[in-house]
Amino acid sequence: MTRALLLDLDDTLVVEEPAAVAAFAATAGAAAERHPLDPRQLALDARACARELWHDAEVCAFGRRIGISSWEALWCRYEGDDEELRAMRDWAPGFRRDTWRAALEHQGIVDDELAAELGERFGAERRARHETFADAAPALDALRGDYRLALVTNGASCLQREKFEASGLVDRFDAVVVSGELRSAKPDPAVYACALEAVGARPDDAVMVGDSLRNDVDGPVAAGLLGIWLNRTGESRPADREDLVEIADLHALPEALAGLA
Repeated sequence: MTRALLLDLDDTLVVEEPAAVAAFAATAGAAAERHPLDPRQLALDARACARELWHDAEVCAFGRRIGISSWEALWCRYEGDDEELRAMRDWAPGFRRDTWRAALEHQGIVDDELAAELGERFGAERRARHETFADAAPALDALRGDYRLALVTNGASCLQREKFEASGLVDRFDAVVVSGELRSAKPDPAVYACALEAVGARPDDAVMVGDSLRNDVDGPVAAGLLGIWLNRTGESRPADREDLVEIADLHALPEALAGLA
């Protein structure tokens, strides 16, 4: 019997949302050196403007389908040769500029040159903030002898693999599944099935771990796996989920897995 452990990437193994928030703040801070403005509000407005532009862009239907978030869309390079990625790659510079242009205009500032600079600066600020959770490597090392490990992540292939490479965890995994390469995202059962095939395991011998109830617990359970919710932020537990297996960090993962055995 091959036992498989499937793990999410963003905000499970590597820091994603806090890194993006910090990158918005740093970029907005640079804008405040050029104009009298509120950098905190500019950062919030930029996030909101990015979200609106991303979800309204017809060219990005594929990106949304594979699970790219609006803030990831701001620094993704959209590498690849297929038509959809090429179209998004051509669209992206304008998206980056227009996000910051709209945010600046909320404070009465019209400066297209600065907006373009901020659009490119955000990507550099975000890339300067690759960070792996301290509990990730010890937990994986403790479990490698008992489980085949597969990374299962939503997003663009180039971006997710960039984050994974920066994590220092690559050599601990037996397989990597990125939704952008499958053209389908969690919680599609096909995504989990691909990971299980890659490690030679059956659904009833597999557990998925991650921070998203939808993608890392409910989706896997519907596909015949078990799921463990990683609740790093102390989010309120759903009242109707008495059966939910929850951990606060990855140090608790080995014990949680033992309880499922």
